[in-house]
Amino acid sequence: MSTVIVFETHSWSEDNDRGVATGWLPGRLSERGRQLAAEMGERRRDDGIAAVFTSDLRRAVETAEIAFAGSDVPVLRDWRLRECDYGSSNGMPGAELHEHRERFLDEPYPGGESWRQAVERVGRFLEDLPTRWDDRRVLVVGHVATRWAFDHLIDGVPLEDLMAADFAWREGWEYTTA
Repeated sequence: MSTVIVFETHSWSEDNDRGVATGWLPGRLSERGRQLAAEMGERRRDDGIAAVFTSDLRRAVETAEIAFAGSDVPVLRDWRLRECDYGSSNGMPGAELHEHRERFLDEPYPGGESWRQAVERVGRFLEDLPTRWDDRRVLVVGHVATRWAFDHLIDGVPLEDLMAADFAWREGWEYTTA
């Protein structure tokens, strides 16, 4: 038995417009982001999705709520799907934050967590998923840390490789749990 996870990043935010690394701050979708969220709903509503799991950060919740407004598909919030906690660096310019992110693979950001800790947090979500959603198709709305956790824990991609690569957005990724 396995679960198919369709992963989508939260939609475009006001902080994305400003080049800010939101981290654990809530963030808000921009007008463009609200339109992209509606388009994601059009893409995914008839995709066999049994449930939507979303990070509890505002920008992710807003994405899921717009995409599945009026749908019978349950939207469930889970804090474990959050972005990496950059601690005192939440809300700083993204280019500055990510310039030396490899330093924080195992060392936590001041007042926050390391990337490995963020991946392990998402891993606890994955461990619980089969309890109710085995042999189903679910959608997860999350962040870079969420996707890296799936790439690492499901597909076996080393975290070092993920940190060295640029995050290339696309219309969803699919993973199948064992």
